[in-house]
Amino acid sequence: MENYLSGMNDIIREKASRVKLLITDIDGVLTDGGVIYDDNYLEYKKFNVKDGLIVKVLKNNGLKIGAITGRNSPVVRSRCEELDFDFHYHGISHKGEKLDEVLKKFQIGLDECAYIGDDLIDIPILTRVGFSAAPIDALPYVRQKVDFISSLPGGKGVFREVADVILSSKGLLEKIINELSEK
Repeated sequence: MENYLSGMNDIIREKASRVKLLITDIDGVLTDGGVIYDDNYLEYKKFNVKDGLIVKVLKNNGLKIGAITGRNSPVVRSRCEELDFDFHYHGISHKGEKLDEVLKKFQIGLDECAYIGDDLIDIPILTRVGFSAAPIDALPYVRQKVDFISSLPGGKGVFREVADVILSSKGLLEKIINELSEK
């Protein structure tokens, strides 16, 4: 397996193995954090297809997937719908409060929840969930708060790497790869 999987310590494996719900921020995690506007004020964002591909695999293996993002963007809303996230909340300035609602709705405990974030607004969730992660280019004081720092910057497959860590910790990733190799 890749370096980030073979290099995981037992604490990360244990925390990641309990995950039933993976929540992500969008800007700076699923995207590089940049926003492009054209002359008509249409917004453009670039997403990594590797992040998108793994969502279906996670869901097929019993995980719930969602997003809590501070910006309210039609582009992001469309991407979340395209990926069939179980939920996605936009324009949320108090993410910790929204987390409480989500956990109650899905009857999932904090220790069974993972979150990927990169900025100040994510700290109220990152410091509470059972397994927290950030891209390598997250702000230093955010990286200090998480269990796992991705080897990748935002928009370059961070979600995929974290998903692989979770699947590997649950003993599922190798099985999934072997099943696909037999087809």
